[in-house]
Amino acid sequence: MTGEPDPQAEARSETKPSAGLSAVATQESPVRQRVEVRVPASQVRKAFDRAYRDLGKQVRIKGFRPGKAPRPVLERLYGASIAEEIERTLVQQTLPDAIEQVELAPVVPPAIDAAPPEPDADFTYAALVEVKPAIELPELEGLPARKPSVEVTAEEVDAELERLRERNAPVVEEPEETQAETGHILGIDFVGRIDGEPFEGGTGRGVDLELGAGRFIEGFEEQLVGARAGDDRVVEVRFPDEYGEASLAGKEAHFDVHVAEVKRRQLPELDDEFAKDLGDFDSLEALRERIRADLFEMRDNQARAELNKSLVDALIERTPFEVPPGLVEQQLERQLRSAHQRFEGQLDHDALHGQLDRWREEWRPAAEREVREHLLLEAVASQREIAIEEAEVEVQLEKLAASQGTTVAQLRQAVGQETLESVSRRQLADEKALEFLAAAAKVEETSDS
Repeated sequence: MTGEPDPQAEARSETKPSAGLSAVATQESPVRQRVEVRVPASQVRKAFDRAYRDLGKQVRIKGFRPGKAPRPVLERLYGASIAEEIERTLVQQTLPDAIEQVELAPVVPPAIDAAPPEPDADFTYAALVEVKPAIELPELEGLPARKPSVEVTAEEVDAELERLRERNAPVVEEPEETQAETGHILGIDFVGRIDGEPFEGGTGRGVDLELGAGRFIEGFEEQLVGARAGDDRVVEVRFPDEYGEASLAGKEAHFDVHVAEVKRRQLPELDDEFAKDLGDFDSLEALRERIRADLFEMRDNQARAELNKSLVDALIERTPFEVPPGLVEQQLERQLRSAHQRFEGQLDHDALHGQLDRWREEWRPAAEREVREHLLLEAVASQREIAIEEAEVEVQLEKLAASQGTTVAQLRQAVGQETLESVSRRQLADEKALEFLAAAAKVEETSDS
């Protein structure tokens, strides 16, 4: 049988160290060891005796009183399933001791290659153990890196202020005689037909349409320029050949449109009152400063991300090593589970799983890159003896909880304290390793952003 040990083995399985157990490891690759394990016949015999004794108490066999069926009868009826159960039990009992004997640290649960045990013979099996590679780091001082320069111009602040004006502008109705122009918002009712028949999704009432925004099919908005409130228009369009709804792709459509009203945004004045209406700002200049600071922080974070990427690129280029495939699979599975949860209900079952199958191959290189990056940063943290204090973990957890609108206690309950703190320590160690590399790097400031 080939597979992984069953974590839900029977409660009666023992976990004490196994006397007479032997284990020998053979390296198959820098990240894979084959551990040959031999369990003594005495332990195997006890496992069989216990299993049949417990089975005899549980099963009811015609012609025998409860608990009195002879073992040969039980062996004839249940021998194959008992052997499989004992195989799982013996592996679970002995694998931790075997791994400890050969001094290995598996990075994923080992795969097991075993045959069903015999009652009076040694039981042998192989555990295929993936381990972290031995990483020989290059010289860490002076790694080449790039960091985009960060600046915010007055024109960019003005542009953001203008966007704020537009987002916070009240919409007012124009006089009846007003002809619609680009930028106007029309309140419309419409009925669309193809070959004279209405089609699904082609009818709307009380719909706001901003001319020039490009939210409707190409050609629709342009045919309403010049319309007044109360007008009826006929709009003729053709759906693109690559339209998302296949039943409409390439079709000619006719829309009867009634323009109920013509509206516009009334932009507020850029003054201190506008700033006060937006929040805790005493003046327009205070609002400008907040916009400038927010833009600078966003771009500085982007620049730091680019710096870190270039550092890791340089480190990867100088440090070849094999990545444990099991870690890549774990990372990939986490990403696919997240995608499944995100899109479940939005796509039908077959479409979703077909997309997940495609992503499994498309995302594999990125998953390997993430594992490689972490192993390298972990090696840097180890070499430089970077330590993570408990207080730092608590601060990290508080930030994480705040970003998700919850509490640390609720996070611990949802994720598990050990897992949550382990992930936080890992993230902090990676961040500190990157900080060290950045401080020691030869950084080129670039003009791209």
